[in-house]
Amino acid sequence: MINAIVLVSLIILGGVFLGFILTLRKSLKRKLIIWGIITMFIITPFLGWIISILVGIIEGDGFAAVGMMMLLFPTFFIIGLVLLIVGFFRKEAF
Repeated sequence: MINAIVLVSLIILGGVFLGFILTLRKSLKRKLIIWGIITMFIITPFLGWIISILVGIIEGDGFAAVGMMMLLFPTFFIIGLVLLIVGFFRKEAF
């Protein structure tokens, strides 16, 4: 279990590193779009999984983990979706 948590943590850190690399010297509009996509597809599932598994281990109940995942996944996904939509509709400042 610890190996899986470490692997998922490395995936999240890799995604954040990728986000920083892709947004260097980009406009705010482009940054919001990139971070929205990274949040929705890299950070959301893996961070939600880590938090849910840790809650399940602490509580000693698998249903607590599933319930936490059902709460976290849509919440984080909506945050990423809002970032993406704000990036699409933001006007470029020249």
